[in-house]
Amino acid sequence: MDKGLLEVRDLECVRGDKQLFSGLSFSLEAGSLLHVHGPNGSGKTTLLRAIAGLVLQESGEICWNGEQTSRQKDEFNRELLYLGHHYGLKFELTGYENLKVFANLSGSDVSEAEVEQALQRFGLAHCVELPVKLLSQGQKRRVALARLLLQSSKLWILDEPFVALDVAAVGLLLDVIRAHVADGGMVILTTHQEVEVEVGSLQHLHLGQMQPGQMSSGLTTGLQ
Repeated sequence: MDKGLLEVRDLECVRGDKQLFSGLSFSLEAGSLLHVHGPNGSGKTTLLRAIAGLVLQESGEICWNGEQTSRQKDEFNRELLYLGHHYGLKFELTGYENLKVFANLSGSDVSEAEVEQALQRFGLAHCVELPVKLLSQGQKRRVALARLLLQSSKLWILDEPFVALDVAAVGLLLDVIRAHVADGGMVILTTHQEVEVEVGSLQHLHLGQMQPGQMSSGLTTGLQ
C-alpha cells in the first residue's frame, strides 16, 4: 500500500435539532490510525458514518486523495471497509456464507481456503457450518471482524470493534490492526473499552469537550 490521504475540512454534523460538532478539520495519511474519543452523544458514530458516506454532513468536505468522496463514490467505497455497532450479518447463513457474500459484494476474489483461514484465525474453525444465529455475541462479532482479513481496503472505519470480545480476541484484533497500519493502511476507530492501540503514527480526536466550533485533535507517536 502506498497512496492514501483522508481530509476532513470544516465539518459540521447535526442530529435532529442538535449540533454535534462544527468546524472540525483533520487529515489522516497512509500508515496511521485515528482514535476518536468522546462521551455518548458527542457525535463519534455520526462522524464515522459521515466519513463512510452513510449520513450527510450539514456542511464541510470529506476528501480522499484530494477529491471529495461524494464525487468518487465507487472509487472511495473500494478503498473503504466500515464495521459499525451492528454485526451486519445474515443470521440464517453460516459464518462462511456471510464472509463469501461480503467478499462478493466488495469485489474481492477469495478462495474457500482463505475464508476458512480467516475464520480459523478468529477462533471460529469449529463454527464454519453453524448458522450465525446459533453463535454467541462474541462469536458473531468475530465473524464480522474476519472480513478484515479478506478485503484489501485501504481505510478501515471501526465503530466499537472490541465490544463482546474476550481478552484473547481483543489481542488478536489489535495485532490485525497493527499489521494493517504497518502495511500502509489507515484506521479510524472508537472504543469505550480501555484498549491501548500502539502504532507508529497515532492521532487522538476528542469530541464533546469544547464548545462547538472548537474541536481539537492531537497527534502522538506510538510504537510499531
